[in-house]
Formats: sequence, structure tokens, C-alpha cells
Amino acid sequence: MNTSRIELGTIGKIVNILALLAALAGLGLGLYALSGPLGVWLGLTDFRSGFSILQKVNPIADQVALGCLLVTLVAIAGLLFFRWGNSRRLTGLALLGTVTAALAYYVPESFRPPPGTPPIHDITTDTVNPPQFVAIAPLRANAANSMVYGSGRISEDTELTPETLARMQQEAYPDIVPQRFSESLDTVFNRAVAAAEQLGWDIVAAVRSDGRIEATDTTFWFRFKDDVIIKITREGDETVLNARSLSRVGVGDVGKNAARLREFFALL
Repeated sequence: MNTSRIELGTIGKIVNILALLAALAGLGLGLYALSGPLGVWLGLTDFRSGFSILQKVNPIADQVALGCLLVTLVAIAGLLFFRWGNSRRLTGLALLGTVTAALAYYVPESFRPPPGTPPIHDITTDTVNPPQFVAIAPLRANAANSMVYGSGRISEDTELTPETLARMQQEAYPDIVPQRFSESLDTVFNRAVAAAEQLGWDIVAAVRSDGRIEATDTTFWFRFKDDVIIKITREGDETVLNARSLSRVGVGDVGKNAARLREFFALL
């Protein structure tokens, strides 16, 4: 009986050490990963430096998170079955390491483009006559990406053209098409403004007489600013809404612009 208690006490001490190591490893890795976005938030670094940090963290973060999770489960077992006096603290430490390591894995993964995502950053429902920015144009004066549809490069040695951009978008996002409504232009305009506000976009202009809404959406982690223009017109008995979402920086957008328009359309 005494031998069993001694063995359980030894195991408890080992788990105690493992829980502390899990907390230190997970928390350290998580804080290092978050230093990338935090540096961008504070204006200390640009997004390239932040991405570099995430690239270093990502290959090991899932393994660290898994190890922390295993220690957490052992600590929970000690709490439930063996009544180790410090099991509650052990569980908290190990769980802290698990959550922060998992976050260090999740943040880089959120920037990994889904399979088939093209290296483009300009998405519109009208690839023939895309809506043109007016009020937002001055805000993009120093933006790396042009507002000219189909300009820029796909890679260092490949120029983009309007035809290539339209083809790549239609192959990847065939559902990004003009939205048609039976309601009046005013009704659709009001609904579009409400949807943009609900999504947290910063509305730069809402010109009812022109059927034009312009807004900027700032992404959470790296504070990327993507601009959106919505153009609403009346065609026969229908109200037609076209939209365009354009990133200010980056060759590819990991599918964010298309996802943004889908979310907006869903609210409509």
C-alpha cells in the first residue's frame, strides 16, 4: 500500500514537471507566434516580418499542441481518479499550454489558401465592366496593388491581364455573380448598407443617387485593408447588385475577397 502511494506520488511529481513544461512550451510558442500580428498592430513591423514568424512556428505548433493535450489529459485523470492534491493546478497549466500552442498553429493555418485558390486579389461580380472606386481612390494612393482591373503579376515573370484574371476567378469562384432582386433600388440599397455595417466594414461613401457604396474591411490578424465597392442599378423589373473586393497589398488573397463577397451576399 505504501509502495503504491510512493509510486503515485512519483508519477504525480513527473506529471507536475510535464505540466509546467507544457505550459512554458505552449505559452512561449503562442506568444512568439502572436508577436507577428502584434508587431503589425503596433506599427513596429510590416506583414512580411509577421508572416516570417508564422512560417517558423507552424511546422512544430501542432506537435507541441498535441503533446500539451496529452499532458492535460493525464492531469485530468489525476484530478478525477488519483486525487493528486495539485491536479487542479496541473490541469490549468497544461490546458494553458494546449490552448496557446493550438492558437499558434491555427493563426498560420488561417492564412493557408484552400486547394485551388488562384494567386489573385481582385474579385468582382462583373469581370467585363467591374465597378470603379471613386471615394476610396485617394485612400489607395500608396497601395501596392493597382485599382486597374487585370493589372499586376501572377508571379515574378508572368504578367496578369484582364482576360486571365476573369478566367482564373470564374474557374475558382463560379458563384461570384451579379445579385438580382425583385425589390426596389432603394430597398436593396438600404439592405446593402445594413449588411456592410453588420459585417463591420468602414463605410467610406454611400451615394444613393448613384447606387454606389464604398467601404473598407480590415482583417483581424494582420490589419490588411481590402476595399469593396457595391454598385446597384435597375434593369427592367429587377434591381441588380454588382460588387468588387480588392486587396491593397499581396499577390494572392488566400480566397479572402471571394469569401467576403459570399458573406455579404448571404446577408442580403
